[in-house]
Formats: sequence, structure tokens, C-alpha cells
Amino acid sequence: MNPQALVIDDEPDILALLTMTLENMSIDCVTAENIEQAKQALTQQAFDFCLTDMRLPDGNGLELVKTLQQDKPNLPVAVISAHGNMDLAVQALKSGAFDFISKPLKLRVLRDLVETALKLSPERPQKLERRSRDRLLGGTTAIQELRGKIAKLARSQAPVYISGESGTGKELVARLIHELGVRADKAFVPINCGAIPNELVESEFFGHKKGAFTGAVTDKEGLFKAADGGTLFLDEVADLPLMMQVKLLRALQEKTIRPVGSQEEFAVDVRILCATHKNLAEKVQQGSFREDLFYRLNVIELSVPALRERAEDLPILTEHILRQLARKNGLEHPPTIENTALVALTSYPFKGNVRELENILERALTWMEGDVITQSDLMLTTNHDDSFKYQEKASEETTDTHNRTSTEIKQTALPNDLTSHMEEQERVLLREALESVRWNKTAAAKKLGISFRALRYKLKKLDLE
Repeated sequence: MNPQALVIDDEPDILALLTMTLENMSIDCVTAENIEQAKQALTQQAFDFCLTDMRLPDGNGLELVKTLQQDKPNLPVAVISAHGNMDLAVQALKSGAFDFISKPLKLRVLRDLVETALKLSPERPQKLERRSRDRLLGGTTAIQELRGKIAKLARSQAPVYISGESGTGKELVARLIHELGVRADKAFVPINCGAIPNELVESEFFGHKKGAFTGAVTDKEGLFKAADGGTLFLDEVADLPLMMQVKLLRALQEKTIRPVGSQEEFAVDVRILCATHKNLAEKVQQGSFREDLFYRLNVIELSVPALRERAEDLPILTEHILRQLARKNGLEHPPTIENTALVALTSYPFKGNVRELENILERALTWMEGDVITQSDLMLTTNHDDSFKYQEKASEETTDTHNRTSTEIKQTALPNDLTSHMEEQERVLLREALESVRWNKTAAAKKLGISFRALRYKLKKLDLE
């Protein structure tokens, strides 16, 4: 039996175009010209998806979306919005529509939308909730609610703004929304917006044609094209330059991109997820982030709780991280952790959240005697704020040392081999820092203002181990 679609539009030409396109995809259509006819059709048979115009003779398509969301929550509903009227499309997505398409209709975009709708089924939400437990660990109310929201969002195509402190696992949440949704068989493409130089950001996003600018020796497809059919995750989206914000907004509204140096636009089917640890609303007020793009990205906001807000999850997270570290370090069995150490972790503020917990446990693994982690192995500071002040002071001391060294270098003749010379200067600084703390690597890392892992890497690289 062919899939069944309910198509609602009061313009005969649009209705005919929609029906013909869907029938060519082997989909049976029932048409309606107003809300009353649509409600009657919904009582007579079941449908696999619904496509409705926003403006109808006897009401607003938005009200129909809200009604269907209550009465038939598993029925995918997409809306047709007038060209340039993104406000209504965003409202429809907030009300439960899974996607939208703008007039004038682009057939490629319409087919992509329909194919996505047909992948949805009433059984998926329960499966998604069970599968997410294996990735997003914890049994607190906050984390259970988060898993439930992820399961619902996996069925939608609406843009999601993932907010939360640094280190809470925002990219993991984005990956789960992708992997548990209908786009799981396509690419998940993460972008750190703050890591791309301003002059290259457009090329990275949309690609470029050969010869478009100096250095463009070949065609490049760009990240939007790489994510076609899948999900694009814009991490640290607040760092996007204003110029790029305008072009990103247009790409989201039109669902098309134009590579740098190209005269042709290409349709792309991409779901957008974004995140930042900054307050995006404040950035809008400050004028550094476009308000229209903010509302386009922030259709649905999903907040990831801080680790201190779910301290009861620490035992299961600690056990999981220690298992991972044991595999990474080639240990036959993961270490155990004393109760006193676990209690100390529970009362720790974790301003760096799960990422900080991982770093603390990796450090403890280095210092432990035998296969048991004690409270002293964790090396937790009694005053977290003081530790940050200490690190700032250490960083200032390192900067001063670097400045003195730079002055000394200027006073000497320029080296023939700059790389070797710089490595030697770095070797001197590392040796001085280690000797000042009797070769305590953790203390030396703090003194230098770098992570313990970074220190170990540098020591290995410079043959100081």
C-alpha cells in the first residue's frame, strides 16, 4: 500500500503541483482546500504525513498544526510559508511542525522534505529514549528529562539551540539528536565557528570554485554540502562574524547555498543544531549577533544541566570514565575509587563540568598507588575560586618569563634555524619550571598555566622525560 498524504491548500495551481509531485513519488494524496475539509478527512482515514499552507480561507494553518500536535502527535506535519514570511514558519516549528517549505516551491526541497517525513513512525520515540540511556549517563530527574526531550527532538527537523556551560556535553547531545533521528544514516558535521579565520569562513561553509580567490587552486564543496541530507552542528555559534551571519540566515531560509565564485545556487537539505557557552540573547542586545538569525536558530532551546546540578550522577559517571581511561592506558581492570574520594568529588563545584571530571580522574590515575584512587590522588583544591586565582597568577608569571626571554632573544643574533632555537628556549623554560617544584609535573603544569596533558606532550616532544 502506498503512503497516504493529506495536502491542504486553497490555491488550485499549488494543490495540483503538490499532488503531481507526490504521486510521482508513489504517494496517494487526499486534498483539502480549507481547515474544515482537512478535519473531515482526518476523521475518515489515517495519514502518513500532512502538508498544509499557512493561510487558509477559514483559518490559520498554525492552529491546525497545534490541533494535530495534541490529537495526533506522531503525525508529521509540514507547513508551506509565503516567501519572506519566516516568522510564521518559525512559529509553526515551535508549535510542533517537523519542517517547512517556502514559496515559490522548489521541487528538490519538497522531495527531500517528503522523504524525511516518510521515515518517521509512531514507534520511534520509545526506542530513542532507551537507546539514549547508553550514551547520556545518569538517573537524576534533570538527565531523564533531557533524554526525553532529545527523543522528541530527534523526530523533528526544527533547528535546536543547545545551551549550557562549557564542558557539559553539548556536542554529545547534538550527536544524539542526529543519531536517533531520521538523518542517522547521513553525515553529522560539527563546526567550531570560533576556530575558522574570518576571511575563510564563507569558503568553509559554502565551498568555492577554482580561481575564486588567491589560493583557490581547486573546487571545494564546503561543510554545508558535506552535511547534505544530514546534520550541521554549529559549535560556538556566537563567534560567527556579522558578515557571515547574514549569509547563514539566507542559506537557512532559502535552503540553498552559493559557493564563493559561483553564479549558481544549489539546494541543500541540512538540519541545523547549534551551541555556545555564551549568552546568545545578551550578544543580540550588545549588537554582536543578529536578532533575526537568533530567532531562526533558537526555534527550540535545549538546556544541558551543569554537573553540580546532578551530583547524584557522579558515581555512574566516574565508573564510566575510569573504564574508558583503563582501556586508553592498556590496564587490564579499571581502578576502584575510595568512598572518601567519591564523597569529595560529590561536594566539588566542577566549574569545568564533565570535562573537568575527566581531567581530574586522568590525573588521579597517574598518581594512584596500586589500583585504588584515594582522595589525595584527586588533588582537589579546597577553594575552587582560589585555584583559579592561582592559575591566573601562574599564567601571569609565565607571561612575564616569556617576555623576559623574548627580550633576551632580541638582544642576541637571529638564529639560522628558528624552529630548533624556539624548541631550545621552550626546553629551558620547562626545565626551570620542573626544577623549581622538584620535578612535580602537576605543580609544574600549574606554574606554567598549561594542562597536565599538554605538559606531558611537550616533555615527550622535547625529550625531557
